[in-house]
Amino acid sequence: MSIIQTKSVADQVEEVLRERIRNATYLAGNRIPSESELSDELGVSRATVRTVLAKLAVNGLIIRKQGDGTYVNARVQEVSAHAGNLWDLVRLIENNGSKASIQPLLISEKAASEKEAQVLALETGEPLVQFKRLFLADQRPVILANNVVPLSFFRVPLEQIDGQLHFREILHQYCHQEIGFVITDIHSALAADEVRQVLKNQSALTVLELHMAFYSRNNQPLAVGLNYFDDSALRLSLVQAWS
Repeated sequence: MSIIQTKSVADQVEEVLRERIRNATYLAGNRIPSESELSDELGVSRATVRTVLAKLAVNGLIIRKQGDGTYVNARVQEVSAHAGNLWDLVRLIENNGSKASIQPLLISEKAASEKEAQVLALETGEPLVQFKRLFLADQRPVILANNVVPLSFFRVPLEQIDGQLHFREILHQYCHQEIGFVITDIHSALAADEVRQVLKNQSALTVLELHMAFYSRNNQPLAVGLNYFDDSALRLSLVQAWS
C-alpha cells in the first residue's frame, strides 16, 4: 500500500493508524505491526513510522513495551493531547506551590552534534542556538535546562532574545513556530559536578534527566532539550487529561 502525497507523509501515516485504531482494525489491547512491517506496508521510512508512533504514545493511544512491541491502549480508544500536557517547567514549579523564575545563563550559537542533527533532521555541524537557563522555585535553583533550536528559525539577532520567557514564547515570538507536542524520556543519572554546582546542591548524588524533543503540529522537529531536575527539591508529577 502506497500513500498518496497530499499532506505530509507523517500526517498521512498518523491518519491511517488513528483510523485503524478507531475502527478496531487494531483491537484494543492487541499488538500492532512492527515499525519495519508498517514501513514496508505504507511505503515510508522507519524514521517516519517511529515519529508517528512516538506521537500516538504521547497521546495515549498506544503503549510501547520495551522488547515486546507496541500495543493499542486497552483502556482508551480516543485521547486528546492538550497544550497543558506539555512539559512546562514554570507550571511544574508553580504546581509545587512555589514562585517560578528563570535565570538565563547562556544564549549563543553552536554547531549541531550528530545526535542533535539526527533529531532535528539537520546535517551535523549546522548552526544551532543553544539556551542554558536556570529555573528557580522561590529563588532556589531546581532545574538546569539546556535547549537547542536551529538558527535558521530565528527572525531576530540573538542579542534581542529575552531568555526569561517561557520556551514556547521564545519559539512563538522569535521563530514564529508553535509547539504541537513534546516527547520526553526520563532517566536517573549521576549528578555531574557542574550540575551540582549550578543547582547549589553538593549533596545530590543523582538527578533526573529529562530528554525532550519538541515538534510542531505537522511533525516538524523544532528543538531538543536536556534538563537536569533536582527531585529532592520538587515533586515531579504529570496529570494527563483523557477524553
